[in-house]
Amino acid sequence: MSNPYSEIVEGERIMRCPPGSRHEVICQRIHSLLTECLERVITSRILSIRSMVELSPGTQVRPDLTLITSATGKPWLIGEVIDSEDHHTDTVVKKTIYEEIKLPRLWMIDPRYNNVEIYHGTPYGLSLKHILAQRDHLTDKLIPELHIAISDLFAGPVNDE
Repeated sequence: MSNPYSEIVEGERIMRCPPGSRHEVICQRIHSLLTECLERVITSRILSIRSMVELSPGTQVRPDLTLITSATGKPWLIGEVIDSEDHHTDTVVKKTIYEEIKLPRLWMIDPRYNNVEIYHGTPYGLSLKHILAQRDHLTDKLIPELHIAISDLFAGPVNDE
């Protein structure tokens, strides 16, 4: 989806800018790698890029990455690839919503700095656990097969079209 799209936050429609080419490459890359990791995991499913997810009545968002539990269909991991032209909604508005719904895992994937911020849900909200950069690897004990080199995730063109 390289077109503008909308999300609904607390009943208000928010128009989002079309993602840039680098954003889309990173989305495709992380989806492909996670899909491989989840082939033998029956407890989770990965949704298509920017599938509509209803988090609460009146709030429907389109995360770049969503893993849901097979049993309940609820998201347990959401990843947002930050777009330099349209970052406020992801980094402030939606992050606050994710905290309010007590999302267990949030990945903020930031091509501006080639890093990934890993948040874990706690009784007190989202807690920053790690900031992964060039020499690090993305792993999670809930996805035993997951082992993505951050340098591989951000490899490729530096500039958008």
